[in-house]
Amino acid sequence: MTQGQGEQRPPSAHGEGGDWQRDVLRELGGDSPGSGRPGADARRAEPTLRLVHPAPARPGTTAEADTDAGENASAPHGTPPHAPHGTPADAPHDAPAGPAARDLAPRAGAADAPRPGRPASPAAREPHLPAAPAPEASPTLDPRLLLALGSPLHGDSVSRRTGRALRKLTSSVSQDVAEQTRIARALQQPVTTGRVVAVTSIRGGVGKSTMSALLGRTLNHYRHDPVLTLEADTALGTLPVRMGAEAVRWTVADLAPVLHPSMKLTDVTGYLVPVSDGGWLLPASRGQVGPPLDMTAYRKVTLALRRYFAVTVADCETLPGEVARTAMDTAHARVVVAPTTAEGVGATRQVLDWLARLPHSALATTVVALVANTPDTLLDGKTAAGHLKDAGVTVVTVPYDRHLAGGGPIRTDLLAHTTRQAVLRLAAEVMERAVRVR
Repeated sequence: MTQGQGEQRPPSAHGEGGDWQRDVLRELGGDSPGSGRPGADARRAEPTLRLVHPAPARPGTTAEADTDAGENASAPHGTPPHAPHGTPADAPHDAPAGPAARDLAPRAGAADAPRPGRPASPAAREPHLPAAPAPEASPTLDPRLLLALGSPLHGDSVSRRTGRALRKLTSSVSQDVAEQTRIARALQQPVTTGRVVAVTSIRGGVGKSTMSALLGRTLNHYRHDPVLTLEADTALGTLPVRMGAEAVRWTVADLAPVLHPSMKLTDVTGYLVPVSDGGWLLPASRGQVGPPLDMTAYRKVTLALRRYFAVTVADCETLPGEVARTAMDTAHARVVVAPTTAEGVGATRQVLDWLARLPHSALATTVVALVANTPDTLLDGKTAAGHLKDAGVTVVTVPYDRHLAGGGPIRTDLLAHTTRQAVLRLAAEVMERAVRVR
């Protein structure tokens, strides 16, 4: 459901009245016209990123140059916060733009000092906040691997695309239009507080991160409010690569001690990675083996970021990890990714039986994504889906896709038609359950 500007919203769970999403989006537009402050009308399209914890200035740069660079970042009025071209130029992350990523490290010095027509940064107004140095940016893939990756394949072969085009000429499209309208309405449902969707599996390598990336990008495409895809798996997860990020800097563990209730959306997004086609990404590692994610850090970050993002898709570690069990227990909706194998379906059924024993109705808000990772599956898909449905959950079958099987960044325009429809249905089922929870 598209949100109109004049639509009335109930007070949010954070104690603030009005439409919290509209308030969040208004922060990116600067001072509103008619507010009575100098430059409100002239600079309404210039979002100012105010870093809570700026890092020391990099060698070879002057404070005045840094200040001018931060003031020259502008975006067209009305640009949604997930639009890549609206990202402020002094954001402390690497924002991919075109073929190369720009080094956008946070800066300090005169850039944080109050100037005429420019408000002081939260760090200047909040002297009790500690300064946190910016981590070094790390590429998500080695450049040599990028050269070896080659051109991605289309999910459908040429013959399949041709056959589907011919069938569309002779078939009625009214039923397809009705189904697409129902799915779009489910994906665009308004929320009063941020919803968290946890994605996990019983073992690695079954497509958990791939499903998380597809869900995040699908929800961002259909919704009009900010969407975050968060990685909660530090075991060298592939979510940043699948989301198309060229480099990462801040992680969940880095952001946990930085978050503060006084931060605004423009402050928070400075620590995130903007996705090329919209939305935001928060990785769990910088491509290196490190300590596991602390459960306390995960809970603090997800609870704090719910203020700013309508939907957060959390790519969790595999079960029975501590963070995965915590995420499955506290999320508004859950997705369990199961491979189309006998042992994978059997283990997933055990996970569903565990969810049924939780104190609250976790099973009622769970959807199973039955993923085929090979074109030659030995297990009958209908039999496998029926075995999982007996536990009382909805099962969405995601067929084999050549584009997804090739690895690397996901290009939604190269997905197979059946894959695209399956992901749309999965996202709609998830949002139906997430909105249902109060």
